[in-house]
Amino acid sequence: MKFADKLRELRKQEKLSQEALAAKIGVSRQAVTKWETERGLPDIGNIMELSALFGVTVEELLAAEETIAVKHEPFYESRTEYDIAGNKRIDMQLGGAKQILLKGTAEEKLIVRLLSRSIETIRQDLKVRIEDERQRIDVRVKYMNQMTEAAAKDGLEIEVMLPNRYLDHLEMRADCSELRIVDLKCDNIEFTGKTEHICIEDLEAEFEVDCNHDIDITCNDLHGSLALNQISASSVLYLPADFTFRTVVKGFGNSIIWSDGENGIADFSTPDAENYIELNGLKSTLKIMLSTASLK
Repeated sequence: MKFADKLRELRKQEKLSQEALAAKIGVSRQAVTKWETERGLPDIGNIMELSALFGVTVEELLAAEETIAVKHEPFYESRTEYDIAGNKRIDMQLGGAKQILLKGTAEEKLIVRLLSRSIETIRQDLKVRIEDERQRIDVRVKYMNQMTEAAAKDGLEIEVMLPNRYLDHLEMRADCSELRIVDLKCDNIEFTGKTEHICIEDLEAEFEVDCNHDIDITCNDLHGSLALNQISASSVLYLPADFTFRTVVKGFGNSIIWSDGENGIADFSTPDAENYIELNGLKSTLKIMLSTASLK
């Protein structure tokens, strides 16, 4: 049995929808769809989470999958650390990546990890440059030798550990398939670039996304706001049933529609809520859906 079939079988045994499984391990629903249709394989962290969730060993999960990356491919890493001594505005230009993880910590260090299973010369071909200028820190991933942004997007994962106590404003530019945000507290976050999936796990911030591509967004815990600025895009936002929020629609020709996953439903926002979801830009649609995982 291939990994895709094994995953689908285990998920159905637990009576989980793809969306519910995605929420439990902190990925997008579309990622689960890719795994179950043999269009992609999870990274080692997600495999460990799946193993624990379903109560099976990693060996059982991967028994028939001869091409799974974690069994045969080596793991390459480059790590950069920088001590932070006070509140800072952080400006990051991360370039291309398969996945970017932003994680808040209780430490006083900014840590950037570049990870890959295919880029053997990661330490020579990719460099992290950090410049500290008074109240601002600039972080940039630089390409060396023959490395390109396209190659990085195909084979690179980036993890950025950020000290919550010193975060003021965070600005990031990147081109990634998936952006994950975990345990992060910040006044403002701005993302500019391209992404297909955003997964929010415990974020306290005003989060602005400037992206003209369709985005699949899973939001499990947000305290603050999510503002989408898009042109001619159709995005989907999955929210927990107990999440209270209001909506704001600006720009021209934009609209929000509501769904329970199968049918259109009435607006379930709360007009006087502190949290808010904003859609801005031009001729874009945001579908807001109740996460079935939160209803179980």
